[in-house]
Amino acid sequence: MSFRLTPTPKLPLLLALAALTGAINVFAFAPYGLWPLQLLTLALLVFCLIRVPTIKQGALLGWAYGFGWVAHGVYWIYISLHDYGALPGWLAVLAVALLAGVMGLYTAICAAAGLWLRQRWSASPLLFALAIFPALWALTEWLRGWLFTGFPWLISGYAHTAGPLAGFAPLVGVYGIGCISAVIAGCLALLPQRKLPTAAAALALIAGLGLQQIDWTAPHGKPISIRLLQGNVPQEEKFNTAQIVNSLRLYIDMIRAAPADLIATPETAIPVLQTELPPDYVPALSDFARQTGSHIALGIPYIDGPYRYSNSVIGISPQPNDPASRYFRYDKQHLVPFGEFVPLGFRWFVDMMNIPLGDFTRGPVVQAPFAVKDQWVLPNICYEDLFGEEIAGQLAATHAAGKPTATLLLNMSNIAWFGNTIALPQHLQISQMRSLETGRPMLRATNTGATALIDPHGVVNVQLAPYSRATLAVSVQGYSGTTPYILLGNRLLLLLALSMLAASWWHCRRKARKQPQGLLPIDL
Repeated sequence: MSFRLTPTPKLPLLLALAALTGAINVFAFAPYGLWPLQLLTLALLVFCLIRVPTIKQGALLGWAYGFGWVAHGVYWIYISLHDYGALPGWLAVLAVALLAGVMGLYTAICAAAGLWLRQRWSASPLLFALAIFPALWALTEWLRGWLFTGFPWLISGYAHTAGPLAGFAPLVGVYGIGCISAVIAGCLALLPQRKLPTAAAALALIAGLGLQQIDWTAPHGKPISIRLLQGNVPQEEKFNTAQIVNSLRLYIDMIRAAPADLIATPETAIPVLQTELPPDYVPALSDFARQTGSHIALGIPYIDGPYRYSNSVIGISPQPNDPASRYFRYDKQHLVPFGEFVPLGFRWFVDMMNIPLGDFTRGPVVQAPFAVKDQWVLPNICYEDLFGEEIAGQLAATHAAGKPTATLLLNMSNIAWFGNTIALPQHLQISQMRSLETGRPMLRATNTGATALIDPHGVVNVQLAPYSRATLAVSVQGYSGTTPYILLGNRLLLLLALSMLAASWWHCRRKARKQPQGLLPIDL
């Protein structure tokens, strides 16, 4: 059965245009922030899929869109592989292209499955654009977020941290926003023929604005003083012997420059195992913490035994004998493939690069926050803040167990691996979404940027200039309470997407029963 409605351009031209459209979509995200482009580019894809001649061509269009989107959006991976990982340039380019090609498969699957269901159910363009495609879009983005450990960077919902749809984040999270944006895109794709979708799109945007007026969480305790350190250590020098000595001196000086309730360093600010530190290093920090009443969150790789070392945060408390604020430790549990663990069968690829500390041990899925006065701080390390359901799951687990639940989130990162590129503001935008989903401030301590304070509404209150050596000193109010997303995670989004597909099937089946036998529906 064919879906041809009107003559279409030649396939190679369509694929090139689809890839270009996907690349343009990147401008919807940070640092550009042109969020309407996400709706418009996706609408163009839906517009083409409604008119595409075959399912195969629809899948190719979807793949080209996804390829252009990811290749333009994460080109900076080349820098980590080639400039810092010493991978040959041609192979680094090939690796980025392969990543974009694999990520494009998710969009291809969405397009192909949507067209197949439309054919099988004899669904109208209206039903395809407003229900079938958005549901599959949400499901494939969700799948991209966890399959093979997941790579949800530049998931479509992130484009809307500062737009009207941000109000949906505490309800359905970033994937739910992606689903709603796909519905709006479907409305835009139908605008030339339909008037009803205009009202539906406007209603969704207005509802998002209205939801932004709801405070899902409330202030907890008193504000605490915080100092976030940005050492700006060049990545190419970080693990040199001379630079290691300089880094140890740099961070002990930055920490002891002034007291604060909490002082946080970036990820692996201390680039050696705790067993390799000078004997007086930690005692000197402990003395400073005790004398000034400061808590210190130190990013350091931590060894527990032969071949067992973790990307960790260790805490140094001013009151080591107090059970509520004694020594604490957080171990990164969602590791980066190739950078922090070696996927099965890819040891040869990792061995071609020069990446130190490349095979960490995973930490526990749920880890307790640590106390700073009457606030509770939950760390996450670099890449981990891409996985909102895991952060929400930790908050939900401690809440359900009746234990202290984090009132502040702390991201400690080093993305100097990607140079002074759009990776920095993109990662900041990801942290903004975590604040929106959980209703909690996010503190970011990074090596080269973006070191920042994000409020519970996802707004960046203050940040340091990237690639500068500086300290961000702020006073932060913690927040407590639970958003629907904390309680339900992605379950509400999955229920919504599956319900949309079930309702579409029921509608088409009901319509088919009313159709006189021997006649085919006119509205294909």
